[in-house]
Formats: sequence, structure tokens, C-alpha cells
Amino acid sequence: MAIDFTLSPQVEDVRRRVRTFMDEEVRPAEEKLRHGEADRNAYIAAIAGLRQRAHELGLWNPHLPKEWGGMGLGQVEMAFVSAEAGRTGIGPYVLNAQAPDEGNMHTLLHNATEEQKERYLRPLAEGRGRSCFALTEPEVAGSDPTGILTSAVKDGDDWVINGHKWFISGAHGARFAILIARTDPDADPPQARNSAFLVDLPSEGWEIVRDIDTMAGQGNHCEIRITNLRVPAANMLGQRGHGHLLGQYRLGPARLAHCMRWIGQAEVALEMLVDRALKRESHGSLLADKQAIQWMMADSAMELYAAKLMVLHAAYKIENGLPFKQEVSFAKHHVANSLWRIVDRAIQVHGALGYSTDTPLERLMRNARSARLVDGADEVHQQTIARNVISAYKETRSTRSATGDLL
Repeated sequence: MAIDFTLSPQVEDVRRRVRTFMDEEVRPAEEKLRHGEADRNAYIAAIAGLRQRAHELGLWNPHLPKEWGGMGLGQVEMAFVSAEAGRTGIGPYVLNAQAPDEGNMHTLLHNATEEQKERYLRPLAEGRGRSCFALTEPEVAGSDPTGILTSAVKDGDDWVINGHKWFISGAHGARFAILIARTDPDADPPQARNSAFLVDLPSEGWEIVRDIDTMAGQGNHCEIRITNLRVPAANMLGQRGHGHLLGQYRLGPARLAHCMRWIGQAEVALEMLVDRALKRESHGSLLADKQAIQWMMADSAMELYAAKLMVLHAAYKIENGLPFKQEVSFAKHHVANSLWRIVDRAIQVHGALGYSTDTPLERLMRNARSARLVDGADEVHQQTIARNVISAYKETRSTRSATGDLL
């Protein structure tokens, strides 16, 4: 495989335009909002204005094809856009490329009927609504969706759904949900037991119990009680029994999109670390002159470099239709853990200031802890990676294909 790390002029142009927009317009607005200088109405107006600016600058829907009002960028190009947008908290939303809507748009684009696309994808693409993805349940391991208990039973032209979901991000205010439920409990293999449904919200039988409090506060991660929820048969998304496949297809690129945004956050933390070290004196010299601090910089730089290469390689494989699950697991585990360590080091170098709420570091730290859980816990990805390494060695007496297949 030929390797060329040169960015095309088009990619470099998009990257530059996104960074300029984030630096000159989004971040200043975000700082004002973060420091409480605006009430709710002013906050909403500011966000709406930035989203309109993204339209005007031609940066709206970078992930969608042009026929859906997007920029038509591939996975590799999105890696650069998402990393730049991820340097701010609201950047992805301003571009209409935020989770969970970005993943849901991809899912609808590739699995919905034409009628479903017009009804559900169109409002998302135009920024007229939001959505959620209802998979995780409190009673079963979130990393094993074959065991979900939410059931869907056919009743005439409807499906009647009962169950319990939680950590359903974006549920408050969502226009619809993509809901995964068990339609075929006896199917073999277990991956064929679930199906996906499009649920209009609000609906009778869909109850938001609470917005779950987390380390990072409330973030519209909701607990949902589903009681005799009736969904028309026409609202099944994809084929019956393909809910697991649809979910995994969605989560692969979605995991990588998270990694892209986390890289932007890690970059910000490292830059803050270096800036602090170049300005703060202790015991007669700058922190930047001290070996212990230099090691923090070096470790962070190496981890960030590896993270970028992993994400770009996984994006390349997705974009070119190559097997990508192993590479995405590499990236998901490595980037999540690197983010945590880099932010932690930045807090350490800032001392008491880093522990305060005067900088973004405390917010980055609280949010970074979830990175090792969302879209598959560390241990699940490690198990997947190890299983693939064993399989590759058994088949070829080599681990090359399970370690990137590069050298």
C-alpha cells in the first residue's frame, strides 16, 4: 500500500477554514457563554447565529453528501475537520456534526427508505431537529448489545415495545429516536435477535424518567422507560433482525468520530501545558526548563502523535472499504486513554489553577473519564484486539494483519 502523508489542497483549505472559524468566532462566543455572560435566550441566539455562519462559510454538514446539503467529505477529511471542531466544546454542534446526530445521519443515509430519509434525515440535515440512539440498558452490559431486554412484539400493523433504556444522549428535545429492540428472541446467532425502529417523539409510552447526573453534571444523558409503545411496522429501520448489524455499522465510524474530537481536546490540553510551563517560574527557573515537566511534554506529544496516526489509518480503511474494526478498536482505546493522561498532566503543571474552574481543564478532565466507557469499554476493545491477534496468528502464523498490516 502506498503511503502519502501530503494533504490535498482541498483538505488543507477546509482544515484552515474550520480552524479560523473556531478560533475567531466560535471560541470567543463559547468563552462568553461559559462564564455566564448570557441568559438562556441569549445562549440559544448565539448558537443559532454561529450555525448560520457555518452555513454562510460553506462548513455545514461536512459529513453528508452534497445532495443532502453537505460538504461530501470522506472519513480522512473528517478526521481533520472533527479534530479542529473538537478544540471547542460547541464546535461540532455548530457544524451540525455532533454526536449522536452525526452517527444517526450516516445510519439513515445508508439504511433508510426514501420515505424515511425525507421524514427523518431531512430535518437533521437542515438543522431543524435533533435525534437520539436508544440502545444501552441498565440491566445488561452495554458492551454486549446481543443481551438487551427491550422487546418488540408484532400486533397487526404495529410493533408494541416494552423496555428500559439509559444514558440515551440527546433524548430531551429529540425529534425522534433510533430504538434497538429484541424482535426475535430465539434467533441463532444472537446477533440476529434485534431490530431497529424509528420512534417519533414525544410518543405515548416513551417516558423520560430523568436526566442522569454524572461526574460532568447533567448532559442530556437520559433514562427512558418504554411501556406499550406502539410503532408502525413501516418505521422499522433496515431489515428485521439487522438491529445488531446496523448498530455495529453505526458505532464503528462513530467511535472514530469521537476519537477525532478527543484529539482536538488533547491538543488544547497539551498547548495549555506548554504555555503554562513557559510562563511559570519555580525554584529559580521556568517549569519548561525542568526535566520532569519536559518528560510530561514528551510523553504527551508521543501519545498524541500515535493517536493521530491511528485515527488517520482507521479513517483511510473505512473510506476505502477495507476491514477496519481492529484499527478502530486500537484508536478508541489509545485515544481515550491518551486524552485522560494528557489532560491530567496539564492540570498537574497548572497546579492549583488547573484544579480550579478558572480554566477549561477541569471540564476536559471530567468529560475525559467517560471516553474510556462510551462506545465500548477499554476492556472490551482490548479483548477484541487480542482475539483478532490470536485469530491472525492461527491463520497465518503471523500477527501482521492484526497490527495494522503496514510493515
